[in-house]
Formats: sequence, C-alpha cells, structure tokens
Amino acid sequence: MPDHANDVDAVAEAAPPTKALRRENRPGGSRELLTLALPLVVSQGFMTVQVFVDTVLLAWHDPGEMAASFPAVMWFWLPFGLLQVTAGYVSTFVAQYSGAGRLERVGPAVWQGIHFAVLAGLAFLVIIPAAPYLIALGGHTASLQAMETAYLRCMCFAALPMLVMAAINGFFSGRGQTWTVLLIEAAGTSVNVALALVLIFGRAGFPELGITGAGIATAVGSWTSALLALVLFLQRRYREQFSTLAGWRHQRDLFARLMRYGGPAGVQVFLDVLVFHVFIQMVGQLGEAAVGATTLTIRLNMVAFLPMMGMGQAVSILVGQRLGSDRPDLAERSVYTGLKWVFGYMSMVAAAYVLIPGTLVSVFENDRDPARFAAIAAVVPTLLACAALYSLADSVNVTFSFALRGAGDTRFVSLLTFALAWPIMVFPTFLIVRAGGNIFWAWVFVTAYILSMAVCFFFRFRTGLWKSMRVIEAAPVESEERFL
Repeated sequence: MPDHANDVDAVAEAAPPTKALRRENRPGGSRELLTLALPLVVSQGFMTVQVFVDTVLLAWHDPGEMAASFPAVMWFWLPFGLLQVTAGYVSTFVAQYSGAGRLERVGPAVWQGIHFAVLAGLAFLVIIPAAPYLIALGGHTASLQAMETAYLRCMCFAALPMLVMAAINGFFSGRGQTWTVLLIEAAGTSVNVALALVLIFGRAGFPELGITGAGIATAVGSWTSALLALVLFLQRRYREQFSTLAGWRHQRDLFARLMRYGGPAGVQVFLDVLVFHVFIQMVGQLGEAAVGATTLTIRLNMVAFLPMMGMGQAVSILVGQRLGSDRPDLAERSVYTGLKWVFGYMSMVAAAYVLIPGTLVSVFENDRDPARFAAIAAVVPTLLACAALYSLADSVNVTFSFALRGAGDTRFVSLLTFALAWPIMVFPTFLIVRAGGNIFWAWVFVTAYILSMAVCFFFRFRTGLWKSMRVIEAAPVESEERFL
C-alpha cells in the first residue's frame, strides 16, 4: 500500500467508470485485498505445512506422540497467544501511522513491540521447570505425560524468537509489504521441516528423538526467522525513512498505548486458547481414543484455518490504513470484500470435511499400531461434521474480529470471548464428562459457542462504533501543517 493511501483513493474514486475500473479493482475491492492478502495467506500456508508435517511425522513415528503433541501445544499457546498478539499488534499502529503519513513514528512503534517481546520471551522460560506439574493437571496416562512434558519444554525455547518475529513482521505487514513477511516465514518453516525429518526418525547420523526432535526443530526454525526479520528491519532504507534504528529507545506513552490496545487483543486469544485447553483436558478423561480424535480433528481444522487468518490480517491492515487516512467508508468496503472471500474458502473446506472425511484421516495412518489408530479414526468423521458447521461461522468471526482489531476495538473482542465461552462451551462439556457422556455432545457445545460468537461480532460491526476509533495519538499541530 502507498503511504499516502488517501491521495491514491481520491484519484481512483474520481476516475470515470470504465471496464478496467470494475468493482473488484476499486479501493476496497477484491484486487486490492487479494494483492495484500496473498503473501499473508501463503505465509500462513507455511505455518500450515509446518503443523501438518509435524503431525504426520509424529503419527508415523508413534500415534501416541501425535496425541501428546496437541495438549503440549495448548499449554504453550495458553500464555504465548496473549504475548504474541500483544507484540504483533504493532501492525495496527504501523498501519494507522502509515495511513496518516506520519512515517517517523513507525520505527519507534515497532521497537516498543520488540522490547515487550524480549522481556516476555525471557519470562516464558519459567515454564520449563514447571512443565511436569502443568502437564500432570490433565490427568493423562504416564506415557502421554512424559511426551507432553518433553515437547512443551522444547517449545519454550521458541517463544522469544517467535515474539520478536511477530513484532517485526508488524512493521512489514502494517505497511502492506507482505511479501517480506512471506520470506521470513518461509525461511523458518524450511529449516523446521528439514530438521524435523532428520531428528524425529534419527537420520543423517542424528539420534532418533521422536517428539523431542520435533520440538527442537521448531525452536531452531523460529530463531532462523527472527534473525532474518531483524536484519531486514535494520536495512538502511528503513533506518532513514522510518527511524528503525534511531527509534530504538523505550517511549513510555507509546509503549502504554501498545499495552492498552494490544493487551486486550492478546487477552482475547488467551481466553480463546484457555477454553479450548480446558476442553482438551476434559475430553482427555473420556479416553485415549476421544483425545486422539479431538487432537486429529483440531489439527486438520488448523491446517484449513490458518490460511483464513492471512485474509483476516489483510482486512485488519486495510482497516487500520483507511482509518489512519480518515476513510472509514473504504475500510467498511474492504471488510465485506474480505468476508466474501473467506466465506467462500471455508465453504469448500466444510464440504471436504463432510464428503471425504476418510480420505483426510487416512493421511495420518501408520502401520505401527493399527488397532490404536483405528479407534481414533472411527471417531473423527463425526467430529469433522461439527467442524464443518462451525468453520462457516468462523469465517464471520475472523473477518469481523480482525476488522474490529484493526480499528482498536479490542476490549469488546476480549469481553465477548469471556462472556460466551464458559456458559456455552466449558460448563456443559464439564457436565458431559462428569456424566461419562459421548464425545459428540462435547463438540456440539463447541459448535454452539462459535456460532454465537459469529452473531455477536456481526452485530458489533454493524453498529459502526469502530469507525471513530484510533489507536494512534493525535498528530501535533506542526505535523498537520507539514502535510497541508
């Protein structure tokens, strides 16, 4: 996106209608959105590949490791999701500053995110000694707990670089330079996948490390991406235009703003991960087949869900840029364009869940313990039917929640998650588990929760309150005069 997006928009809006200037090509149309979103979607695709490959490799090595990986990841994401979204909320500041033409404020905003990332990443290491005690809360079998603990400890070393990468990626994505984000993600994912192939099965002279090898590969890949992002961020052209080096100092007011708006956005992710974490722990008490089927289903859903997040990020960036340049009308148009594409994509995913569940599950099959895998696979098609329904609702959730986040309406997003999750999903699932009920009913409550979220996000967006919101401070008088 150009830094003075409002000037470009004004020219495009004033141009006479021609065949070349179709609805999809105008500001807020499909062409603009897809140009920005494609690298982010592909970037999320690299994450999808990473999740998918790790899951498949672990399933081939030992179905128990595949089952153990997800509870460990949930423990990791419980605090990490909060921290990552808070650090990554830098992208909204960058988008609004860029839209307003205040480029000198971009670098300092990113550095506040980096400062937060380093402090949070170091604090994250406290989880390493606490890992066995956290894992024990799930009440899983001793063999599963040992594998979950090993994987969680490895993941903790990936937290700091992943947080730094989230903050620096906000610099590139917030300005619309999304192909650079793709490059950063691709570098780390490539290293991760290559190492996972070697370390899980013990090839090329390395010992067979199983699930521990998968965790080590994730940590090394994350450091690769973070270091590359830092090198790119400190290039001379960015130092001169955006103060990416001169703005490294801590700025109390700017840091406080990042915490004020990014914090609630992070809390929303924390609460969302928390309720699903509690859900996984409760489902684990229904037996290994139930938790294995739930793990496999959610992993499949993550593979489909992550590309949709790229589109949501693009919507958030466009909303931030448009509000920074005082064009809420174009922001709204971009949101509805995004909804059209996200809903269409998730409709195809939902159809696959319903029509070819056996084919999807067969990818994870191995010959080491066929009876164990068969027990898991028998449950998955029923759970995928629920996932098909809530995936359509999630297209609404992602589009409107990211739109609200791009405006700064993060407190509502956080409060809504808390208000709906526990009464609709968590407590009913608890009662089902206590009664020794069927895993299907637990997933019915998950679906009801996501559907209710979609309805609430839609109506919040329709109120239009977000159109008057900004996360950046008002421009000083001298800055306003300079752009007259």
